[in-house]
Amino acid sequence: VIVCTPPSTHRSVAEAALLAGAHVLCEKPLTISLEDAAGLHQAADRAGRVLMMASKFRYVSDVVKARGILKSGLLGEPVLLENEFCARVNMSKRWNSDPGISGGGVLIDNGSHSVDIVRYLAGPIEKIKAVFGKPAQGLEVEDTARLFAYSHDGTMASIDLSWSIHKENPFYIEIYGTEGTLQVGWKKSRYRQSEKVDWVDFGFGYDKFQAVGAQLANFLDTIAGRAEPLITMEDAIESVRVIQTAYHTAAGERWEGLIGG
Repeated sequence: VIVCTPPSTHRSVAEAALLAGAHVLCEKPLTISLEDAAGLHQAADRAGRVLMMASKFRYVSDVVKARGILKSGLLGEPVLLENEFCARVNMSKRWNSDPGISGGGVLIDNGSHSVDIVRYLAGPIEKIKAVFGKPAQGLEVEDTARLFAYSHDGTMASIDLSWSIHKENPFYIEIYGTEGTLQVGWKKSRYRQSEKVDWVDFGFGYDKFQAVGAQLANFLDTIAGRAEPLITMEDAIESVRVIQTAYHTAAGERWEGLIGG
């Protein structure tokens, strides 16, 4: 069963399918609360069925290649990872803008992809801070957000999310290392080592059909015992944990006035 319903129904729909004996691929976010994520995990264990979270960017060929380049050491130690998913979309008539159905706004929607990208490329997230931008669409949920994070090894991450602005950037992931820079884009991907003049192209951009196809293949291969899931249950639960924590930090944000101001 592939669960593509709105997030507020993910636990009930996926749990029913698991208990009926089906393997389940559930769209991101896995759930809108950590409690529901843990409950789904327990249901999958009891049923002895495969439960995976769908998050297509981990399956994008260029993103997979980028991870290999980072692990090769060609760019030295990663210092900063930047990710952005910003595009103008009228959300006023969409279920995504109803917090009772979606669990939140752009943070839980596109941010779930971003969190998984950071965890895939930079490792587990240990600290997170979210701030919301000026509301531009009059929604009940946030339409612009910025996240700051630190991975377990100290790599900084900066994430821009918006339904109300469009950033004219052909690259949605940029990683700056001690020995070079890597960019993953919508049309092409490339890297350049610090001492080199020329960029090295390593990909052809974002292909949704390729990514979703690879995701489905991994799900089926996992069910058949031919492969391990590229997104584990730990990945899925941690994604929910990071997003839930980010909302908590945004609600309790505290700013300091300038010294001597």
